[in-house]
Amino acid sequence: MTNSLYTIEMGDANGAPILLLHGFGGFADNWANLQQRLATDKSVLAFDLPGHGQSLSYPDAGEPKIAARAIIAEMEKRNIAKAHIVGFSMGGAIASLIGLFAPERVASLTLLAPGGFGPEINHKMLQAYARADNEKAIRQILPQFFGFSAKISETRIKAELAARQQPGITQSLCKIADLLFDGSKQGVIPIAPLLEIDVPIKVLWGTQDNILPTRQAHKLPGLIATHVFSDTGHMLIEEQPDAVYRLVKQNTAYC
Repeated sequence: MTNSLYTIEMGDANGAPILLLHGFGGFADNWANLQQRLATDKSVLAFDLPGHGQSLSYPDAGEPKIAARAIIAEMEKRNIAKAHIVGFSMGGAIASLIGLFAPERVASLTLLAPGGFGPEINHKMLQAYARADNEKAIRQILPQFFGFSAKISETRIKAELAARQQPGITQSLCKIADLLFDGSKQGVIPIAPLLEIDVPIKVLWGTQDNILPTRQAHKLPGLIATHVFSDTGHMLIEEQPDAVYRLVKQNTAYC
């Protein structure tokens, strides 16, 4: 076991760095294109979260709160006093929890279809995704995460399949999936305390999200900037790369 998270680091600049937190079943390289673009003028770190990728052996990997504390510990080890935190799906819930656990360390939050913003979640699909360990299963489940008209490249499918060949990864994802849900519901993050952090918060969502319903983005408090994209599914990083880049840049520019 290791108490450190696998990290891809790019860029070397002054100011608060950007931390990228992937979604359930993902890995640091999911951010590769965005990370390269952001790294031209900031330090950008993408992590394999506990129980995922090369952080598979992180102790007690499971609930998002463990991952949130793991990221805070990484910030302490790296002497990162404050960071812009970008989280996708489960990573969005983790980013929000970092804001609640260590608000003094957060410079901004950019949350892409974040978990925890309402009780509804497609738990059956995520459980099926956790079990998908062969090419047939990957080809069946992966398109359901994208918008109706999105095209998924063979390279993307092969990358997903390769990630599932790591010994122990399926068991880890199934364990995490069991901890994410209370029956068919997910835990809800309190929004009001997030507003007390007094940092910019952006939430991005797709109208065709089949994992977390877009209505969880409706009627968020006015202090949260909400951006909803039509003809877009859950995979905002891949389906709206230019918009995600632009909005992250806006949210991370001031510090």
